[in-house]
Amino acid sequence: MLPSFKFSAGALLCATLMGTCFAAEIPAGVQLHATQTLTRNNGSEPDTLDPMLAEGVPANNVTRELFEGLTATDGAGRVVPGVAETWKQTNPTTWVFNLRKNAKWSNGDPVTADDFVYGMRRLVDPKTASQYAGTFGMFIANGKEITSGKKPTSEFGVKAVDKYTVEIKTPYPVGFMPELVSNLQLGPVHRSSQEKAGKDWTKPGNLVSNGAYTLAEWKVNSKIVLNKNPQYWDANNVQLTKLTYLAVEDINADIKLYESGENEWVQQLPPGVFEKYKAQYPKEIRNTPMIGLRYYSFLNSDPLLKDVRVRKALSMVIDRDILAQKVTADGQIPAYGVIVKGTNGADVTTSDWASWPMAKRVEEAKKLLAEAGVAPGTKLKFAYNTSDYHKKMAIFSASEWKTKLGMDLELEAMEFKVLIKKRNDKDFQIARNGWIADYNDATTFLALIQCDNDQNNHNYCNKKVDALIDQGNLLQDAAKRKDLLTQAAKLAMEDYPMLPLLQYTVPRLVKPYVGGYTNTNPLDRYRGKDLYIIKH
Repeated sequence: MLPSFKFSAGALLCATLMGTCFAAEIPAGVQLHATQTLTRNNGSEPDTLDPMLAEGVPANNVTRELFEGLTATDGAGRVVPGVAETWKQTNPTTWVFNLRKNAKWSNGDPVTADDFVYGMRRLVDPKTASQYAGTFGMFIANGKEITSGKKPTSEFGVKAVDKYTVEIKTPYPVGFMPELVSNLQLGPVHRSSQEKAGKDWTKPGNLVSNGAYTLAEWKVNSKIVLNKNPQYWDANNVQLTKLTYLAVEDINADIKLYESGENEWVQQLPPGVFEKYKAQYPKEIRNTPMIGLRYYSFLNSDPLLKDVRVRKALSMVIDRDILAQKVTADGQIPAYGVIVKGTNGADVTTSDWASWPMAKRVEEAKKLLAEAGVAPGTKLKFAYNTSDYHKKMAIFSASEWKTKLGMDLELEAMEFKVLIKKRNDKDFQIARNGWIADYNDATTFLALIQCDNDQNNHNYCNKKVDALIDQGNLLQDAAKRKDLLTQAAKLAMEDYPMLPLLQYTVPRLVKPYVGGYTNTNPLDRYRGKDLYIIKH
């Protein structure tokens, strides 16, 4: 998921599937505040509230409150029941999900299997133009053929066996399906209201949702207000009656709002200040390791960057250790490959030169540029979204390229939704990027380098890499599959289609009275239904 944040703990199913870990679990002796409201910063304006079109973290944070899929992820990163009470893999390529009969839409209509069939077909319909169509559709039978326009959506491998049973057919064994369907891109849609309102179906007053909250107010570039949904099947156990998501991109403004009490949840601290705020607010500092990758996208078809020697040279001279320890200084781990630590299904790979002294790396990088005919003073454009965090990382990287290689960088700052469009349109040379795993399997990261995948922003394609991924996915032998997917990751990174930088952590401030926040959620998915306000 773009930031567009995955995780080993998330692979765990809730201890039981029948109700012990649904909503906020309040420890014995904890007294609740009389007012159960929460204001949290979302980092930027969501690109959309249409769950099938949502790409960035800000959009997915909000759609996760408004909608509920077959399964969900709780505050500790565990897969728990959503609309489906139970599920079972009946054979290697078939999953069956049994829906609860008390799930309702916000208008009182029952949530049925047909709602999931409609939503999932809508995801892969080329008319929807979802950037997740191929990413998730590839795991369901005929998904690839439908997204490429070769088959109709009616042949998508999902069907309503009856009113409360959803069957999903897969093209090969997909053991992580319960995690996959926790993503709302594979969730339900209330068809009649969506078709009636058309493109305006996600606006306040039009949006019919099935999650713990309903959309009350949406002031663009300001805030989104959500109210508790009285029709939600587990409403009696939902404590927060109102959730406000702010769209503050300026990190320093975010902190000022927090310190003044107008915001109770800082989206992310700026680089280099973690220790300062840890000392100042020891009970409010949070920093959770994540299965996510910070990286820069290279446009592999660009006249300058199409030469692998140029991409390799640019990657070699970035000192990830200084970036992690001195620039961001918040516990992130240097990364040299597309797979990060804690990912199931493939091993972390690295480059041979990663252990070289920097002087040797710079010398080799200069040779590569000379061989490619790139002279000092050559200009490059670098796009990033407006944020002090990304700005400091961009300035550091530009300095590395300037001082070590003589490259001249033009930095372009823009709103996050503008950056997303720029990346999707392949209208850049180098662009800030990030990926938070949507489920814990190597395929979520390999999506970034597969030839025709929606999440491949690089115009990169290596058929040998795709063949290894396809071969691995056909196997039920976990060890053999892991070996092939690791080979695919290593082979891809030898082409330097992207520039891996750091494995995510999320340093932030959260008021000590916000209950239900854990430091063991490597997906950074915190639903309002799992939170509560302690008396203070």
